[in-house]
Amino acid sequence: MDVQKHIHETVTGNPIVLYMKGTPQFPQCGFSAKVIQMLKASGVTSLVTVNILEEPEVRQGIKEYANWPTIPQLYVNGEFVGGCDILTEMYASGELEKVLEPVVKAA
Repeated sequence: MDVQKHIHETVTGNPIVLYMKGTPQFPQCGFSAKVIQMLKASGVTSLVTVNILEEPEVRQGIKEYANWPTIPQLYVNGEFVGGCDILTEMYASGELEKVLEPVVKAA
């Protein structure tokens, strides 16, 4: 399957998707761990995660998909929200919770 098509189907077919290094239980980098903590603190109990360390073609493909060079990458309702720095700013201002609230309540 085409990597871009696979990524598109994943981000549009699930309410919250995080492309990360490792898993939520065992993040393999500090940035991924930080994003998982912020999502949990924002009330997210259900999300799809993709461990890019296990899928090298997705590791490169996701950077091209969003035109964003770093991992982790968060998608909510098919839209790219940001990487760790942007999510940290959004979390501090309360904006991340506002973006996630409709999806969290629907779950």
